[in-house]
Amino acid sequence: MFRFIMIVFVSISTQAATISDGDDWSLPAWATPTSDYVYFNEFSSPAFHINNHAIDVTWRQINPAKGVYSKTNTDTWTEVVAGGETFNFDSFANQQSEAGHYWLRIWLSGEQWVPAWVLTDCNVPAGQRWLDHSEQQRHIPLWNTCVWNHAKTMYQHVFQTWGVKDDPKFEFAYVPGGFFYGEFDFDVMWQAFQDGSVTTTGLLTWLADIRTSLTTILGSQHGKLMYTGQDYPFDFQNEASGAFELHARDAVNAGMGIRNGISELFNFHLNETPAYGSHIQADGHVTIDENYIVHSQNHVIGNENECFNACGFTTVDPYYAVVMSNLKALQLRSTHLLVETIDSYMTPYATHWNWVEHELGKKVNNAPDAWVSLREYEDKYFADNTLTNDINWTGKPWLHNFERWLVQKDVAPNGMSRRGSDIRTNVLDTDNGTSYEGRLTDRANNQDYLYFFIQDNFTSGSSPNMQIKITFLDKGTSQWQLQYLNSTGTLVSDSVTNTNSNTIKTASFGLIDANFDNNMTASADFRIYNGGSQDIEVRFVRLIRLSAPQSNVIFISSFE
Repeated sequence: MFRFIMIVFVSISTQAATISDGDDWSLPAWATPTSDYVYFNEFSSPAFHINNHAIDVTWRQINPAKGVYSKTNTDTWTEVVAGGETFNFDSFANQQSEAGHYWLRIWLSGEQWVPAWVLTDCNVPAGQRWLDHSEQQRHIPLWNTCVWNHAKTMYQHVFQTWGVKDDPKFEFAYVPGGFFYGEFDFDVMWQAFQDGSVTTTGLLTWLADIRTSLTTILGSQHGKLMYTGQDYPFDFQNEASGAFELHARDAVNAGMGIRNGISELFNFHLNETPAYGSHIQADGHVTIDENYIVHSQNHVIGNENECFNACGFTTVDPYYAVVMSNLKALQLRSTHLLVETIDSYMTPYATHWNWVEHELGKKVNNAPDAWVSLREYEDKYFADNTLTNDINWTGKPWLHNFERWLVQKDVAPNGMSRRGSDIRTNVLDTDNGTSYEGRLTDRANNQDYLYFFIQDNFTSGSSPNMQIKITFLDKGTSQWQLQYLNSTGTLVSDSVTNTNSNTIKTASFGLIDANFDNNMTASADFRIYNGGSQDIEVRFVRLIRLSAPQSNVIFISSFE
């Protein structure tokens, strides 16, 4: 009770905040990237810190005859669509010898990729060919037991006999390798199921064998298998129960890493993503289970953010799309990100991309910052799909914020915020729906506070050498304050006065002897107070470690 009285009635003012224009992606001097290989692409671009290149090879290229393997063969093939692109794959040896690290795609299932001897040996009927969703290649039944057994033998040779799994330059491999660009295409399987070429049991048996066989082949390096399938909504349903099979989750549970190919659609379907340990809570916030195997055992976690005014997506505000896509990938705790030097806008947004590079792969114990993007957005997958009624929350399909070790929550009696004023609709694609960027106070109803909760294993108790950056819409002339407790329980209030420029600004606050012990209203750690007559709008908040965390600290994963 004594602490509560101190919070309400006793406060001190300290140094003024430093105000800068726009977003502030600056980092403390001690921060470094997790490695030099967090960005990847088909081709390395060291000037953009893309030091991972792909080794792209077809099955027939490296396994031209039964029991025969080649590192020196090349291959050329062409998409089946009219005017389709021609692909020229250099030899495995030449691609492996390129500078930097590499990731691996073995193109398995296309009729132009599979060795002719496999089709003959397995007696695969000529009629068993199905176009992928992009109609760029016809695919054979990779789930055919004979075909898959030959594929496993090839994988064993590449990873074990050739030693790829233990090559220090090897970062990860897309698996199971079938379908276009190695991306798991359930449309092909669905077509085969519909025409009676495969049963549900046959597919499920094959999918289970993918998990057990490939992780066994990789042994201790199994976390470098980047499973390219997805759960919601790109899985297939059990026709009896209507439930999704969640094969991506099952692959991760078996020891694989995970990859998503369209995190550009940052509002859509990536909130309830079991393979990432990401789950929608009853209050509409998304949490990440950092004790989940894919995080706790340091498996590869990938996303692809290269389609902004490309790949059929369009936007008039690429900066917004790039930032939000990257925040989503980071919320999912991605370790690697596929980027394009031009289509990802890496030159115009170089400062932001530098920040992203320093964030990828970080854990709560070594990250330079914790952050929250304040927003409310709809997940149209859950708005449009009636097969997910087992996943419910207050306000469905609307969700709150992108949060990484820092959470903003509406708190009674004085911290119930409103939607922000920046309304975005159908950015990049209609699937992305509507979002309201920022959160407003509600002065008319005496809701003058925004409350923030720091994950206790990021920092708790006395927390020296910290900084808070608050990005806000500089509208009106209200005076507002960052408020937190110091080690004596005294409320510290640092003030900012808006200048009505109607632009985005960032206020940087140096914290004086801050104590984050959950001792504010509703166990919050700090809050923003609007003391003016007009509402204030906050967009983004970062809590920054100005000095490196101690490496010997034991951390747990929970909010308290």
